[in-house]
Amino acid sequence: MKIHEYQAKQILAKFGVVTPRGEVAFSPQEARVVAERLGGTVVVKAQIHAGGRGKAGGVKLAHDPDEAQRIAGELLGKKLVTIQTGPEGRVVTRLLIEEGLQVARELYLGLVIDRTSARPVFMASIEGGVEIEVVAAEHPEKILKEFIDPALGLQPFQARKLAFGLGLAAKQITMLCGSSPASTRQ
Repeated sequence: MKIHEYQAKQILAKFGVVTPRGEVAFSPQEARVVAERLGGTVVVKAQIHAGGRGKAGGVKLAHDPDEAQRIAGELLGKKLVTIQTGPEGRVVTRLLIEEGLQVARELYLGLVIDRTSARPVFMASIEGGVEIEVVAAEHPEKILKEFIDPALGLQPFQARKLAFGLGLAAKQITMLCGSSPASTRQ
């Protein structure tokens, strides 16, 4: 399944996961309108089916609506070449305009199908904000994995194991797992 970041965030928000406010834009003018609506600094993010967009110049900060419009004009129609696209790249046809937030810490969480076991696996790492492929190659011990039985789904003990492995605070663990960390530690 290939979905864009903005589509994934819409799905997460539908299920109560807190996500930054943002909207998709298909033109520089739409980017400006969204930036005005969000107010303050916004992040303009190219929406292509590939990772490494930031390193390729596809994620930029805009401090006001004029700058958001200018950046959108530069990105829309541009071919973005990342490690995942190969040299042919992908043309940017849409952008996510998202509120700028102060980030205290970045984590990585992904759900993929493990080809060897043919099961879903949650992968998590304290090395968020970087290419997970590099972390996997150079520091595989920094990637936590929880294989999911498709008949049972993610079990609470697995969520707690990931939460503790990421060093989440007690309040965050309660939000993620729905119970007090002291009463659920295994």
